[in-house]
Amino acid sequence: HVQLVESGGGSVQAGGSLRLSCAASGVTYSIHSMGWFRQAPGKAREGVAAINDNGSSTYADSVKGRFTISRDIANSTLFLQMNSLKPEDTAMYYCAASPLYYLGSSWYLSNKYVSWGQGTQVTVS
Repeated sequence: HVQLVESGGGSVQAGGSLRLSCAASGVTYSIHSMGWFRQAPGKAREGVAAINDNGSSTYADSVKGRFTISRDIANSTLFLQMNSLKPEDTAMYYCAASPLYYLGSSWYLSNKYVSWGQGTQVTVS
């Protein structure tokens, strides 16, 4: 079993930046790919970005060029650098872990992931 804890959320003005972190613990050797998701009030959860075991990454069109996903394997930590934030980026952000080595084109589907964090709130005004 894997536990995930997000941090780094907060309130920021439009155009600002935040860096989210997700610390993994437990059976971390079972994690091969990870992702970030977000959910705004009244909206469905959506995939933001994902990183495969080989380090390749993919992004939702809405965040391409502004967000960067990365991971520190040695410290079992996932990051999401968010730049040029917009009010529409306001949401609860969740990290998720997958046992798959490669998430493929359906990386944004929740059923690809087996462990989820509790979320960290990002508010952009």
